[in-house]
Amino acid sequence: MSESKSSTPKAKPIVLSGAQPSGQLTIGNYLGALRQWDRMQDDYDCLYCIVDLHAITVRQEPAALRNASLDSLALYLACGIDPNRSSVFMQSHVPEHSQLNWILNCYTQFGELSRMTQFKDKSERHSNNVNAGLFTYPVLMAADILIYNAHQIPVGHDQKQHLELARDIASRFNALHGDIFTVPEPYIPGVAARVMSLQEPTKKMSKSDENPWNFVGLLEDPKMISKKFKKAMTDSEDPPRVTYDLENKAGVANLLSILSGVTGKSIDSLVAEYEGKMYGHLKGDVADAVIALLEPVQAKFHQIRQDQT
Repeated sequence: MSESKSSTPKAKPIVLSGAQPSGQLTIGNYLGALRQWDRMQDDYDCLYCIVDLHAITVRQEPAALRNASLDSLALYLACGIDPNRSSVFMQSHVPEHSQLNWILNCYTQFGELSRMTQFKDKSERHSNNVNAGLFTYPVLMAADILIYNAHQIPVGHDQKQHLELARDIASRFNALHGDIFTVPEPYIPGVAARVMSLQEPTKKMSKSDENPWNFVGLLEDPKMISKKFKKAMTDSEDPPRVTYDLENKAGVANLLSILSGVTGKSIDSLVAEYEGKMYGHLKGDVADAVIALLEPVQAKFHQIRQDQT
């Protein structure tokens, strides 16, 4: 009996994460999420979801949404997500997400949802379509997590409030009905977890940004990537000084953070390497490093998308 017990493999902690299939994934998504997902596959039971139900909180053209969903799936695989080691799926293909969403709505207070900062932000940006789905978005996110009893959730700073709500809902439900749900913990990656906008480096890089010069998409042409980094915001300090100063030199700090994330070099070593050099030198090297990183990703993506079987 003891031999049987010792040979039983220990269950891995469950991790769930996902992204909307709206717009093109960016270098920020790769450094802050996708690469981390790849590295987690050996140590965790990973569930990666394309959250197409969340996407319809803003108006979508059905054919375009389906195409974007397939693009997202292909990008997940091209970035290293292995279906033999992880579960990759479409949110809308699992009806239990929506079923649990309704139950959890009945355990969520109106005041809790009205305090969500992302709702306030998105309702301002989409003032012509402030729908109930946008308001209850965090409850569906809680259902996505709790239905699998996920232990850890990789989240960015902009999603921490939603995860706190999911924890509160799980604890409230458990207090009434017993230990039904696992209360999830945040998993927040460190280096390059928050890549900023190229033109407005005090805000996060976003695939849904209306200004295309603010982000670099994973599928962008190398020439366009070079142009975007060449135009990236730095500052007018004379002589130029390459240093990591988030408050006073946010643009330069962002370029250093991206280069560190892509090359694996520390920020301190990069600052020393670029001492006395011009901003253009740094921009060119960041562009070259990103292009080299994305070349095999783009090749694998196109190979996957061409296979319609």
